[in-house]
Amino acid sequence: MFILNLNSLSRDAQYGLIMKEAPLNLYYGWFVFNFVMNSLFKTIALIGKYKNPEIMAPLLRLGKFLESRNLIVVLDSLTASNISEKKYPILTLDEIGVKVDLAIVLGGDGTMLNIARRLAPFDVPLVGINQGRLGFLTDLSIEAMLETLSSIFEGNYVTERRMLLSAEVIRGKDSLFSALAFNDVAVNRGNGRGMIEFEVHIDGEYVYSLRSDGLIVATPTGSTAYALSCGGPILHPRLDLIALVPVSPHTLSNRPIVVGPEATVEILMHRAEGARIHSDSHSHFNLNKSDKVVIRRSPHTARLLHSSSHSYYRMLREKLGWSGFS
Repeated sequence: MFILNLNSLSRDAQYGLIMKEAPLNLYYGWFVFNFVMNSLFKTIALIGKYKNPEIMAPLLRLGKFLESRNLIVVLDSLTASNISEKKYPILTLDEIGVKVDLAIVLGGDGTMLNIARRLAPFDVPLVGINQGRLGFLTDLSIEAMLETLSSIFEGNYVTERRMLLSAEVIRGKDSLFSALAFNDVAVNRGNGRGMIEFEVHIDGEYVYSLRSDGLIVATPTGSTAYALSCGGPILHPRLDLIALVPVSPHTLSNRPIVVGPEATVEILMHRAEGARIHSDSHSHFNLNKSDKVVIRRSPHTARLLHSSSHSYYRMLREKLGWSGFS
């Protein structure tokens, strides 16, 4: 009898092999292929919303649940600072990226955005649990988290690969700022009194000069965030596309543009009083006249796990208040 030891394979190799063979439920001759989904997720990180003591009770309840399944539980250092019980190992996010098989994020979409950016280079799968109203990214409720996670550990889940953007500010010949964005990169007028002015180039070709309050360059994930409030299109997260959405343009004919994932977007500043670049409304940098902002697809992706019953369109109906005929 030959038994395949999944633990001898890399995480990606395990995932690929199981996704290929699992539906077949193989049992052939003396070859036995028998796996437990927990073999993919042996070490699990719990990450909670920073400086939120309300996460303590559900996080500890979740930790006990994972221990009951013989899984190794670790905490990130910021989450551990909110919890009085120090029963789990404490790791930095970089250590978590190297050592864990799954990260469970408790909080809201803002927490998930931050963690996804930090862990994307490590390709750690993420599950989001929302403390309050369900979010676009944190789509599990605290009330149903144990039942849903049990189902996920049994293999009842779907995986989404979400694209990220990388942004860079070039002044002269120097690169002064760089950041990853899961939702969007926005150039806006900041505290300036008037509109800002800039040129937009795509793949080296001049597109237009824009006088506006700013420009949002969004991923499909970010299409339901800031970009949506400025009239941008909703892009399904399975699509790898980039949306350029003007913010309060002086000329109403400046409409959103959607380009392919390999496009390079360049923004050349002309009038930049008070102008700033923001990455996911988190990292920011002050811009000057003649600065060039370069935005392109990041080589990293965020890997999100959802329950197999997850529906993107149902989530849109619930979050955006869409309804049927009365």
